[in-house]
Amino acid sequence: MRVAVFDTHSFDRRALEAANQQFGHELVFYDTRLSEDTATLARGFEAVCAFVNDRLDARTIAALADEGVRLIALRSAGYNNVDLVAAETHEIPVVRVPEYSPYAIAEHTFALLLALVRRIPRAASRVRDANFSLDGLVGFDLHGKCFGIIGTGKIGAAVAHIAHGFGCRLMGYDPRPNPELAELGLRYVGLPELYRESAVISLHVPLLPSTHHLIEREAIAQMRDGVIILNTGRGALIDSRALIDGLKSRKIGGAGLDVYEEEEGLFFRDLSDEVLQDDVLARLLTLRNVIVTSHQGFLTREALAAIAQVTLSNIQAFERGEALVNEVRAENVVRPAPPPAASEPEATLH
Repeated sequence: MRVAVFDTHSFDRRALEAANQQFGHELVFYDTRLSEDTATLARGFEAVCAFVNDRLDARTIAALADEGVRLIALRSAGYNNVDLVAAETHEIPVVRVPEYSPYAIAEHTFALLLALVRRIPRAASRVRDANFSLDGLVGFDLHGKCFGIIGTGKIGAAVAHIAHGFGCRLMGYDPRPNPELAELGLRYVGLPELYRESAVISLHVPLLPSTHHLIEREAIAQMRDGVIILNTGRGALIDSRALIDGLKSRKIGGAGLDVYEEEEGLFFRDLSDEVLQDDVLARLLTLRNVIVTSHQGFLTREALAAIAQVTLSNIQAFERGEALVNEVRAENVVRPAPPPAASEPEATLH
């Protein structure tokens, strides 16, 4: 099948070409991102392969339909950048990679956490300057701390296992419980209790209208002083301006962010010779208790290989007229239920 692959990087291309030896698709790679303006590049292709910052809104999808595209294959788990209603209107199926390596993102979550609580970036910078002082580098033990996980699907569950290994007490919030986590002692609670008790809060829910700015001023006000917030999910789960105010007031002790709500146009690009135009991100980067990485949680050899394999398998299934097991449709989007009473077990946002 002839496939236009958008927003590609060297690591994408290597992984896709290696996996494609099994499938034999005709892959044409474009560095540019997919949008209404670039959709003409898909002319003559049966499928497009898109990434997290490609913009598949209604206008883009209509343009793709005009060019004869019959399939949208996402090489990501998230699909908040796709207008699923428009895709169905134009009868273009959308397939995704629902899971690839939850361990990659879970491990990156802890890389951010440990770097924050043990002041690793600051310590490493000092030593490079032959400054071996330990002043200002006091951290805290994770052992015995309450670790709050919002969203206990595949990634959240992997985070729970790692946190359990550190000896943390586990709390979870999710509209559907993950029974496998009971053996770790994870207790499902309402968001207010999770905010109040957790020394660390880690976000692993999809970006939906109901989870947009899940962490905002009111939520932050309910948190314990000095809380560490980790986000390796989607940037818009957090109100960035509210986060900055919480960091400045020291209500929030630190933030580890692999995603940012306005990352489109910034992440995955080298802007080192340019003046950063995003004032909110620029402010975050000045804070010593903030670590930002550019959406690299998925970036392991194992995850890239799995993404490529599932993406090309999805395309092959469409080409053969087989069932699209990884199709996502507008009516299938999971909407989180309202927070249950604290005494009730909750659930699993994937």
